[in-house]
Amino acid sequence: MTTTILLVEDDPLQREMAEILLRKLGYKVTSVEDGRAALKHLQNAKPDEFSAAVLDIGLPHIDGLELLELIRQRHPALPCIMLTGNQELGTAVKAMQLGAYDFMNKPIEFERLKVVLANALKVSLLEKEVTRLKQKEDGALTFESLIGHENGLASVIRTGRKAAGTDIPVLLTGETGTGKEVFARSIHGESHRAGKPFVAVNCGALPANLVESILFGHEKGAFTGAIAKSIGKFREADGGTIFLDEVGDLPLDAQVKLLRVLQQKEITPVGADYTVPVNVRILSATHKTLENEVIKGTFREDLYFRLNVLSIHLPALRERRSDIPALVRHFLERFAASESRKLKDIAPAAMDMLAQRNWGGNVRELENAIHRAMVMSDGDVLQVSDFSAVSTQLPNERGASYSLAPSLTHADGTPRTLADIERDALHYALSHAGGNVTLAAKNLALAKSTFYRKLKEHPPL
Repeated sequence: MTTTILLVEDDPLQREMAEILLRKLGYKVTSVEDGRAALKHLQNAKPDEFSAAVLDIGLPHIDGLELLELIRQRHPALPCIMLTGNQELGTAVKAMQLGAYDFMNKPIEFERLKVVLANALKVSLLEKEVTRLKQKEDGALTFESLIGHENGLASVIRTGRKAAGTDIPVLLTGETGTGKEVFARSIHGESHRAGKPFVAVNCGALPANLVESILFGHEKGAFTGAIAKSIGKFREADGGTIFLDEVGDLPLDAQVKLLRVLQQKEITPVGADYTVPVNVRILSATHKTLENEVIKGTFREDLYFRLNVLSIHLPALRERRSDIPALVRHFLERFAASESRKLKDIAPAAMDMLAQRNWGGNVRELENAIHRAMVMSDGDVLQVSDFSAVSTQLPNERGASYSLAPSLTHADGTPRTLADIERDALHYALSHAGGNVTLAAKNLALAKSTFYRKLKEHPPL
């Protein structure tokens, strides 16, 4: 997962010297002798395969400035550093005006190269993170933004794109942590409602006595504590999309109200004697099997059929292991940018360990593991030992995985807190059951609803 630099230099000796310096700094190098070859490499490269480009100004066929302009047009996120002779300083200034990150005189100084590349990569990461956050804020995330759109998620994304072209309700299913909200944002971002509000509501976290008020709004004085009028989440999302996460946790009386919204396209705020029309696309998600909830009587059958016009099941991370290296890279870059940390690499052995793990908490658990390792690691390369919280997980003969049994004490023999022991027990049971919540709850002699509640109280570290 070494950072790769594209080097474009026509002079064999200068190219060889630059390669040596770049490799000494720990970078992987792809070197070419002219602009045509450089453009061909960029065209055939995987997304984000190259982290930066080092371009000589005096190139045959396509000169350095022309190549810079073409790269900035086709690959605007790729930082370009120009190499120049002393007689070309004016040209170097022009290169900066065209969007080059910086320039260096030849022969290249090692320390200068080290600083310029480190800064260029840091700025590039920050720009990516700003772009990602802006897309999220503007409701403009697309399926191209999803890690795995070319591999493990390709088939469900094809269905998602078809769903984005319509306004039909979509029910997203899958285990906790599989990325249902991000997928919903991508449907919204590729729909005609892109740029309009995207409002996400975690139905499982809504207080039972305030569900109706939070979703549909209320009048001033409608109930104790209603000191001001509230428009509610549906009206916040008017013209855009509302995402009802964990919709299976809605109480039955709120389900009746939601059904009316789907049927009549209007809401009635709490305490109001009037209705308000709403133009909202409804996406919902659940980790529950709603068919079973309908049978048990905890979810209305008519609402289920209204929400489940199109169902999309997101695969667990263990079912798309080929995406794990790209996800690891994404999280390393994201945390480095958002927390102003140095971008760290990961050792092959550590990557292999992460790729083999079962990940009962899916993408969310992987994200937490990477974040924890980055904080705890003292080196520039994450090793297996930096993932001590997850590296104790071993595969069994069926290919599932399980954690070592939770300990009651710290390494020095002092007792661990009850909360830490309970967290370990919950996630040990979930991992041992291969992500099957029903079996994990049964093994701990807990009701399934209690198990879910405790999981929310004790998320993975």
